[in-house]
Amino acid sequence: MTIDSLPGSSGYLDSYPGRRITYFSNGYILGLTAVAGIGGLLFGYDTGVISGALLYIKDDFEVVGQSSFLQETIVSMALVGAMIGAAAGGWINDAYGRKKATLLADIVFTIGAIVMAAAPNPYVLIAGRLLVGLGVGVASVTAPVYIAEASPSEIRGGLVSTNVLMITGGQFLSYLVNLAFTEVPGTWRWMLGVSGVPSVIQFSLMLFLPESPRWLYLKGNKSQAISVLSKIYDPERLEDEIDQLAAAAEEERQRKNAVRYRDVFKSKEMRLAFLAGAGLQAFQQFTGINTVMYYSPTIVQMAGFHSNQLALLLSLIVAAMNAAGTIVGIYLIDHVGRRKLALSSLSGVFVSLVILSGSFYMQSSGSGSGLYGWLAVLGLALYIACFSPGMGPVPWAVNSEIYPEAYRGICGGMSATINWISNLIVAQSFLSVATAVGTGATFLILAGVAVLAFVFVIVFLPETKGLTFEEVDQLWKERARGHSSGEGLLENQDDNEAQ
Repeated sequence: MTIDSLPGSSGYLDSYPGRRITYFSNGYILGLTAVAGIGGLLFGYDTGVISGALLYIKDDFEVVGQSSFLQETIVSMALVGAMIGAAAGGWINDAYGRKKATLLADIVFTIGAIVMAAAPNPYVLIAGRLLVGLGVGVASVTAPVYIAEASPSEIRGGLVSTNVLMITGGQFLSYLVNLAFTEVPGTWRWMLGVSGVPSVIQFSLMLFLPESPRWLYLKGNKSQAISVLSKIYDPERLEDEIDQLAAAAEEERQRKNAVRYRDVFKSKEMRLAFLAGAGLQAFQQFTGINTVMYYSPTIVQMAGFHSNQLALLLSLIVAAMNAAGTIVGIYLIDHVGRRKLALSSLSGVFVSLVILSGSFYMQSSGSGSGLYGWLAVLGLALYIACFSPGMGPVPWAVNSEIYPEAYRGICGGMSATINWISNLIVAQSFLSVATAVGTGATFLILAGVAVLAFVFVIVFLPETKGLTFEEVDQLWKERARGHSSGEGLLENQDDNEAQ
């Protein structure tokens, strides 16, 4: 069987234009996406707020101000928790469902926020950061999968990217809070504690939302699954979706044994899929995005702007551009496609990193520092403008759709764990590398990584725009056999769109 023969393929939908669903045509899907995306908001807020809160934590706890190790631990402990949460989150998703995983993440995150706000010493604060990280890690796996499994294939990329918009929106909110409290002492408890409010809101709303229809169906709860699907699709399209789920359920029954982590590496198609997904997650971090987000105030000061308030203001603008670029990505990902969007994004990232590198090299020569400072800020702005529509949402969208149902939680969790590990490596090493070899050379290294990422996408990432989950599964099987009909289908899609 080839992809073209599967029900629900792009050509099949083109024969029934009334069946196509647009981003805003179904309020029910948008509601599910918005509530699930609150997990992304928690993710973004937590990664951004700590940089400002740390300034006040050092004032309240003298030992923190005297120990760079404690400062690094306070920042990085949430990343450690996120790695553990993401690794466990895949199994939790598959065993107990996406809804229960989300509720668990909210409970853990809320407890962590309370512990941070009430921390009597830095060690309790570190424990709170670990709990918050655990919640963020589980949410980072769960939200994209939950949204993807409730989404029609033609808008799945845009809806999953909405979760990334919530992440960037959370980062923007955190910078806004940081800027608002620059002149107010002793506010770090509120800055960290208020993050528990969105998790309580999500928990309350999630109680009234359904489980993922695909998870329900494949676990045998067919009537509940069909009830959810009937709110998403019209009756004629609903039959096709049920047929595809029935075929997937039959394949699950034939597998018999529960999927284990080592099973991911036993078949060639799963190895190819996991390599593509995990590689994208790693390159998302190693091309420097969280270097920009975590250290943008420091980068701005390196560029010659020594006012803390000005540095935070410029960082707020960077965060706003990141959110705005993600909105562009929501539109482009289902129109241009994942592969083309990633390649164009990486091209712009490479150019912007070269500009950043050049500006710091020239500034170090000691002439025209003001001009080169602004050139560095321009490089930052260009970086965000190129990264946010492409390499921001594409890895999360791809990882939510490229794995078979039985592997989706486990592989999604493993890929997210790689993202968090890469995040931690970059965050912990950037300033040290910049001190050792210079800021200009550091950005040049990141530019070299962007070139490697470009080659990786060309070689390992097939286009999945508009494909159903079953079509994506078939695509990997054909790639494993050395065929390329999956790419041929997408070429036909592009021809149809051009006409």
